[in-house]
Amino acid sequence: MIAAGRVTVNALPATAGQVVNPATDEVRFDGELVHSPPQRTYLLLNKPVGVLSSVGDVRGRATVVDGLPAETGRVFPVGRLDLDSRGLILLTDDGELASRLMHPRYHVEKEYVVAVSGHPEAQSLRRLAEGMVVKGESFSPVTVRVLEAGPSQSRVCMVLKEGKRREIRRLWKALGHRVLDLQRVRLDGLQLGDLPEGRWRRLETAEVVAVRTAAGLG
Repeated sequence: MIAAGRVTVNALPATAGQVVNPATDEVRFDGELVHSPPQRTYLLLNKPVGVLSSVGDVRGRATVVDGLPAETGRVFPVGRLDLDSRGLILLTDDGELASRLMHPRYHVEKEYVVAVSGHPEAQSLRRLAEGMVVKGESFSPVTVRVLEAGPSQSRVCMVLKEGKRREIRRLWKALGHRVLDLQRVRLDGLQLGDLPEGRWRRLETAEVVAVRTAAGLG
């Protein structure tokens, strides 16, 4: 198309390999102005306990967007963590990505480190791995691995691909254990890492590509 003269830059024929600045150069194709795609925002936040996974609250409680600089624009949390849960929250204005990450169809992995009361028995772990029915509602199989086991408290790693409302807490309650702490540490290829609680960072380009690819938008 460039060789055929159908592309112009600032009213002059474009050349192959020519570098343009979308902010200052006028690029046209067959006379029609070409618009550059909007720049999206992707932030990773380590949500503390007591902070809402929302953009506002009528009761004035703290939310995940409090403290973000104005230049980040209007972003929304992808999925939710309960008020009493903590860990990785993705904030973005990429609506298509958000809807896909939250849809069970795309099987995006979510990894959690969970502290539960007591010492889960092998049968309980097997029920989680096989899928459970709780009060008539079916839950998909969960990958679970014990990290630490003690008589009064244990820590487990859980990987979900579904993520129904309060799923982890409901599963453990049905198994006779109380969730003492729940932290999301991974969303597909996005890792919480050592980001301090209450802090946020922008995603690297490779991370954006990876998470969009996981959602079928690569």
